[in-house]
Amino acid sequence: MIRDIPLFPLGSVILPGGRIPMQLFEPRYLDMLTRCMKQQSGFVVVLLSRGNETGGPAQFHDVGTCVDIVDFQQLDNGLLGITVEGDCKVRVLRNWQQADGLHVGDVERLPPEPGAPVPGHLRELPSVLKALSRHPVIKDLGMTLDFEDARAVGWRLTELLPLEVHQKQHLLELQDPLERLENLQALLETLDGS
Repeated sequence: MIRDIPLFPLGSVILPGGRIPMQLFEPRYLDMLTRCMKQQSGFVVVLLSRGNETGGPAQFHDVGTCVDIVDFQQLDNGLLGITVEGDCKVRVLRNWQQADGLHVGDVERLPPEPGAPVPGHLRELPSVLKALSRHPVIKDLGMTLDFEDARAVGWRLTELLPLEVHQKQHLLELQDPLERLENLQALLETLDGS
């Protein structure tokens, strides 16, 4: 169990190995960043179920991803920009809000997903990921992409495809990479038909 780890409710999900850029401007998150840098630790990104990313009360899903800060810089707009990378999936066991508004909790790591090759009947999925990875925004994130591993293909497609956030959360919570790929295949067929 990891105790007293900062929780960052967002309107998006990240999975192990994924990267997302974030802008920090609220004092609670700037303090969190300072703490993480001093302790060389990360925080947990959880998907909002109610509320918003800035201020006010927020409710969030109990399965999220522990992330590490891999880059930070002052942005042109004066805000602090960070890039985080997903480390492992976790379940929030208990959470509370500090006086400064920062959410904190105790989490447990979920078991690592088993490695598996992409099955032949789902070979279209790595091709879709290759096409998405050519986009300049994706290239700029500097992610390592593995087009053979079912986990990696499913994780990246979950993040990059234009799916509803509740669909992304469902895919995040799955522990079987082949089941995730089957779900993604069905969702892609739905997207193609619309």
